[in-house]
Amino acid sequence: MALRVTFHGGAGSVTGSNFLIEGSKGKLLVDCGLEQGQDFCMQCMYAPFPYDVSSIDALVITHAHLDHIGRGPKLIREGFKGTVYMTPPTRDLTELMLKDSVNLLTREAKRLGQDPLYSEQDASEFMERVVTVNYHEEKEVAPGLSIYLRDTGHILGAASVRIKDADGTSLACTGDIGNSPNPYLADFEPVPDADAVIMEAVYGDRQHEHLDERIPRLRDAMKRAIERGGTILMPAFSMERTQLMLYELSNLMEAGELPEIPVFLDSPLAISVTGVYEKWAGEYFNKAAQQETKKEQSIFRFPFLTMTPSREDSETIASTPSPKLIIAGAGMSHGGRIGKWETKYLPDPSTTLFIVGYQAPGSPGRLLQDGAPRVKLDGREVIVKAKIETLTSWSAHADRDGLLKFAEGTLPRAKAVFVSIGEPTSQRFLAQRIHDYLGAKAIIPAQGEVWNITKEGVQKEKAP
Repeated sequence: MALRVTFHGGAGSVTGSNFLIEGSKGKLLVDCGLEQGQDFCMQCMYAPFPYDVSSIDALVITHAHLDHIGRGPKLIREGFKGTVYMTPPTRDLTELMLKDSVNLLTREAKRLGQDPLYSEQDASEFMERVVTVNYHEEKEVAPGLSIYLRDTGHILGAASVRIKDADGTSLACTGDIGNSPNPYLADFEPVPDADAVIMEAVYGDRQHEHLDERIPRLRDAMKRAIERGGTILMPAFSMERTQLMLYELSNLMEAGELPEIPVFLDSPLAISVTGVYEKWAGEYFNKAAQQETKKEQSIFRFPFLTMTPSREDSETIASTPSPKLIIAGAGMSHGGRIGKWETKYLPDPSTTLFIVGYQAPGSPGRLLQDGAPRVKLDGREVIVKAKIETLTSWSAHADRDGLLKFAEGTLPRAKAVFVSIGEPTSQRFLAQRIHDYLGAKAIIPAQGEVWNITKEGVQKEKAP
């Protein structure tokens, strides 16, 4: 018997992860994400799912980023009756992210004059279906299909999913793989027990700065920004990037390596997410960070940090003299409160904008990173005279060397590695490296392709 996988999202694109896996008896989905950035397609997002939603027994979520969970409530709306599985921290983060997503999608739908993709009720019902699964726990989630989760070190609670059919045939989906080592998350774990692997390739053709160099680079770039005397803006993803920046800035200021300027965390979502990180620190952080948390209570807070959850709190930031640092979402400058501050401060030559994460093609953040003299934010064209600083090693994704190391850990069991979740150039580069360096079979699947997985190998089904 073979496992059958259909690539309904994340093939040839970074976002929109959605894989259908069928066994001898049961069916499950791994991830059900929104498309974002250049991958975004309104028609695709609103279109019915290309499979019978009511026939799906389970949905397994790798982690709580919207490009992996964002269409989950739409499954409910279309008749999904199964159970949703994820780790406990992912449950807490998913609840926050979906609540925020409902608000954003509702506003966007109103602007476009159409119905929202899903409602708050759909999101609530989605969360009611959630059953949590811990790392390293084999659990049957559909007839004849079991899963086993491992830490990927990407964000809090992120997991790879190894799916096994009743006859022992297995397939693994990585979700996103972390940029290990991380100061408080565990390193990604190898997946040695899958006959085939679907892995991400976001940075498959790029190498981050060495991890040992990133803190000095952050320190030096921040010093330059402070010396310019202007406002410092940092669009940061609410999960992981924000917490990582808070952690490192706290350490640099405490050590006297950076002046103690006001730092504002101007994101209700990021503030709530930080609370979830603090909640699970004792179980899901690495051992060193667990010890640090016991000593300090929180590794993310420091005396010069002000959190501004309400709009009224946010408005007070403008009256604080510069230099000051404003950390806010969204991470690709495509929404959230950062747009307000970018509109206000990007035309000022004394402003410094820090790019600290992946910027999808077509997103405002990518345009800023590429040096655009003007950018459209919330429908308004903004002149850019600010200094743009890009710090690539702060990505939460493994780079090409980390991804190759992960792929090596799937051998010799894996008969094929499907290189997915990445821009086409990144996928091709990583697939070639897997072939050349590891001697393994690397496949770049296309959207809608169907592959059969057996213990002996993989075979693509012919199109009907």
